[in-house]
This record gives sequence, C-alpha cells and structure tokens, in this order.
Amino acid sequence: MPLARLKSGIELCYDERGEGPALVLVMGIAAQMILWPEDFCDMLAERGYRVIRFDHRDVGLSTKLEGQRAPSFARMLASIALGVRCPAPYALEDMADDVAGLLDVLSIEKAHVVGVSMGGMIAQTMAITHPQRMRSLVSVMSTTGKPGVLISEPRALRALFQPAPRTREQAIAQHLELFRVVRSTGYEIDQNALIENAGRAWDRSRYPQGALRHLAAMAATGDRTSRLAFVRVPTLVLHGTVDPLIRPIGGVLTANAIPGAKLRWIEGLGHDLPRGAWPLLVDLITRHAREADGVGAQRD
Repeated sequence: MPLARLKSGIELCYDERGEGPALVLVMGIAAQMILWPEDFCDMLAERGYRVIRFDHRDVGLSTKLEGQRAPSFARMLASIALGVRCPAPYALEDMADDVAGLLDVLSIEKAHVVGVSMGGMIAQTMAITHPQRMRSLVSVMSTTGKPGVLISEPRALRALFQPAPRTREQAIAQHLELFRVVRSTGYEIDQNALIENAGRAWDRSRYPQGALRHLAAMAATGDRTSRLAFVRVPTLVLHGTVDPLIRPIGGVLTANAIPGAKLRWIEGLGHDLPRGAWPLLVDLITRHAREADGVGAQRD
C-alpha cells in the first residue's frame, strides 16, 4: 500500500479504488483502515466514486509519534466528560489537517468525507477547519464532545479500553469481546470475519500507544458544539438505535449542532458495520453525496 508524505512530515498509508468524485473514509480510535471492509469500499466505488481509506497517524502503517506522552487515562476521560481541553501531543484539528494533507498529495481539491466514531469527530472538525475541501460530511455513530451527557455505557468503555494484548490469540479474543458488547442487534454478525479482521490487524501493526494518543486528541479538542454552529457543509448524521459506545444522543447532539443537518436512524445498528447494513449505508451515503453535488452545482 502506498504512503503519502504530508507537508507536516507525517506519512499516511492509504489505498484507493474507483473513479469519480473523491469519497474519503475516516476510521475510529486506534482502528486501522482495514476495518473499512473491502466489499463495502467496492460497493461505494461501484456507485461512481473514488474511494479512499487510510491509516491515521499512530496506527497501522502510518507514522508513529514515538516518545510523545499522553496524559493519564483518568485525566483524559475527565476532560472528555467535562468538555474541557487537556494538553496532548496533538488534537483532532491536527488529524483533520492530515485528511486535508492527504487530499493535497492526491491532488484532490474537494472530497466527500465519511467518518465513523472518532472518525466522525475528525470529519466534523475538518468541516470547521477545512470546509473548502469538503463536498459533504457524513458523521456516523459519533458525537460533538458536549459535556454533561452520558455518551457511553460503562460496559462499552470497559470493552474498548482493555489491557493491551500480548499475543495474537489474546488480540482476537479482545476484539470478539468488544464486538459482543457493541454489536448490532438487528443484523447478523459474521464471527469468522471478526476473527479474520482481528488477526489481520495484529499481523499488520501492533501499536497500543496510538490508542492513548488518539484518546488524548479527543481530550485536547474539547466541546465542538459552538464551532459546529458555523458549519455550512451539507451534513448527514447516521446513528444506530442500539449503539452503547456512543449512545443515540450523540447523533441528536451532532444533528442539532450543525445547521441543516439531516439525521437518519438505523434501526438495530450498534457500534459496528455489519454486512447486512451495508446496502442501506451505501445508499444513504451516496444519495447524500449526489444531493450535495447537486446543491453545489446550483450554487455555482
């Protein structure tokens, strides 16, 4: 897979497929780009889009910021809960800059940006800091950082932040445990695919420090609600009705914060991307992209 060297010096591993308007997929915390399933990406490309996925900094095959220390886990969680910024090696703004920098390397002026979970937070931040680079925004199973709201169920947080695995088998077991907790109830789960993905991720890259620095980036960014009020990028908010990691209120907060945003509930969807939900997700994403491009054409 190719590496894109950004002006910042960060190198991002990425791949792409298809032709047409660019559509960038942004994954969640500590998640490698391979968690965007190949077939899902192909479905989007078949709709006439240049589909791009990538590894964030500090994950997968992208640059690791060795020696950069994150605050304590307790301090980060407290900062996120209170919506106040805390010192960190980098913030979501820097990760949004990475996406814009990747577009520069690929000579793409504007793209549709789809982000899930922390990736949704990065996409929201990009709509604040780089709106001129975005054709549209789709924020999936994400939230705004608004304080005073119980966003995550404790059981989901425990499943996400397990001790770093020491073996491939342990990594697979923890991955299965996470998805047992956050899984969709309205769609069949392919356990073999989960096992294969976890093993592939272990073989491809093992870097638990990245998860802490990603969490620190969220803590360093704080509440985005007031800044999202100025976003004019056409926005679609997608959220599952049974998501325990970012509860449905996160979708409400996001849609309420962005003027003109459309909120669509996915019945029975948790904090995952089950195959059964792909046709609906692809339909919603590409329909929104077409509508956004139509609005842009009328404005021009």
